Amino acid sequence: MTLTAPEIGSSGARTPQATLDAAVGHLRAQQHAQGWWKGELETNVTMDAEDLLLREFLGIRGEQETAEAARWIRSQQRADGTWATFRGGPGDLSTTVEAWVALRLAGDDPDAEHMRRAQRFVRAWGGVERSRVFTRIWLALFGLWSWDELPDMPPELVFLPRWFPLNVYDWACWARQTVVPLTVVATLRPARPLPFGIDELRSGAAAPPRAKPWSWAGAFQRLDAVLHRYSRHPMRPLRRLAMRRAAEWILARQEADGSWGGIQPPWVYSLLALHLLGYPLDHPAVRAGLDGLDRFLVREHTADGRVRRLEACQSPVWDTCLAVTALLDAGAAPDDPDLLRAADWMLQEEIRVRGDWAVRRPHLAPGGWAFEFDNDGYPDIDDTAEVVLALRRLEHPQPERLRGAVDRAVAWNVGMQSRDGGWGAFDADNTRELITKLPFCDFGAVIDPPSADVTAHVVEMLAAEGLADSRACRRGVAWLLDAQEDDGSWFGRWGANHVYGTGGVVPALVSAGIPASAPAIRAAVRWLERHQNPDGGWGEDIRSYTDPAWIGRGTSTASQTAWALLALLAAGERSKAVDRGVAWLTETQNPDGSWDEPEFTGTGFPGAFYIRYHLYRMVFPVSALGRYLAAQR
Repeated sequence: MTLTAPEIGSSGARTPQATLDAAVGHLRAQQHAQGWWKGELETNVTMDAEDLLLREFLGIRGEQETAEAARWIRSQQRADGTWATFRGGPGDLSTTVEAWVALRLAGDDPDAEHMRRAQRFVRAWGGVERSRVFTRIWLALFGLWSWDELPDMPPELVFLPRWFPLNVYDWACWARQTVVPLTVVATLRPARPLPFGIDELRSGAAAPPRAKPWSWAGAFQRLDAVLHRYSRHPMRPLRRLAMRRAAEWILARQEADGSWGGIQPPWVYSLLALHLLGYPLDHPAVRAGLDGLDRFLVREHTADGRVRRLEACQSPVWDTCLAVTALLDAGAAPDDPDLLRAADWMLQEEIRVRGDWAVRRPHLAPGGWAFEFDNDGYPDIDDTAEVVLALRRLEHPQPERLRGAVDRAVAWNVGMQSRDGGWGAFDADNTRELITKLPFCDFGAVIDPPSADVTAHVVEMLAAEGLADSRACRRGVAWLLDAQEDDGSWFGRWGANHVYGTGGVVPALVSAGIPASAPAIRAAVRWLERHQNPDGGWGEDIRSYTDPAWIGRGTSTASQTAWALLALLAAGERSKAVDRGVAWLTETQNPDGSWDEPEFTGTGFPGAFYIRYHLYRMVFPVSALGRYLAAQR
């Protein structure tokens, strides 16, 4: 669609139709020749700091890449000397420690003002002694922290049967892929000294006292002491076998692009583990892993020079299915050539092999899609639902091919329903909370229980497929109704936060047959209306995950405004709130059809790790505006 002279309303802003037309033109222009869309997935500077530390440890760090990464890290430092986990957020202790160490590696003088400001913050917040376990593992790799003062992670963990508590399949997929290689690293306890120390970051704070022995924390602290004693005098044959089994486990899960799970944490720790086990840098697995990391780099020129930053993950399948749905909502024909090109690419990405999910669903046939270009071991229930919602609306020249993929995906998603009726992101019934009590688990989510947003997307998919009356869908609806918060909203696990959850659940429930007049829907509508900003938009700060005062509060953003509108429109609202939300989108649109959205509205690990999806500011407003205009006809 080509945008010529945009239609201008009496206020001087584009009309909703002209706004949509401009946005559609911009979104179409982002499509890759192969059919996919992919916006940058922006995180925080721990990715870049750890990349430099990894390369230093492996002996492959170069001057140019160090200088480019250091420029990026410096550019993200806040005025108070700290680094945050998301744009506009408060300073984070562990992120600041890792950034400071990376800049020291790049040659920054510890007496420079920007480094001294970081030091003051770190010491004021308890010093490196209070940083997270992952940060102190990186320090231990270089002799800057004692392995004795880190939780012990024995490789014998791989032998625990699947029914036994704390076995590797009790961990979420992203966590198990990280923990297994870390058991190798922690067992071998490397320490490769750097030419500097970190005394500037130490506060001298004493370790916190042990928890009471009858508490879970206290019990695991004492178990950790036992494991440390065992690690000093292990059963040698068993330990050698465990290390070999861990290496086999790691190698079996490397993806075609060299990654592990298509995400940074298991990727870097797997490379470290293989390196420490004696795999040379030119070994095919190690070489593929390093080459794959290079494909996750984003480089750009700034006023201070060229910078490089590392994506923690890439989201082409997710971005593509959302873009297809958005363009269909905007009025694109179901046989539109651009959309059929996207469909062909998505069909090529279908996963037809078993992964770790089959541990709990051994008789379920494979199907579905992952989030990334290459992640065959871990198809994503959420992505699969959204891909089906996009594909089923298209008129593909090979309908049997498309229908076969959709049917397999629906069957796989139904089979991945957890016992309580909800759906998690990657596994079924990954809900054993005992593992969260381990001393190691002080950073982010380590289990994958059902969530409202994933469950809603599956319910919406089932309803669209004519399965609203199926047992799986009815159980999903019941789970969602039970999960509604007292204030009328829903918690959003993978997006920020209650606006995202509510924006996903309301359309799903209405699609599944819950009337717009139902108390749950009316309560959600009231919650959204109460949390609309004075400017007409909606926003919710990432801090709502840890501070309830931020729930439903934050700077208006294009993606969050669209989520709220999608819910209100699904509920049949033709209200002033809807008109004001649409007006906010029209008034804040850029001349090129895009919206600015520096805020982070995506979530990796609530409370710890957040994401700025660069394409969210396009796909969701296009869907919302398309549905708004369709409702006017």
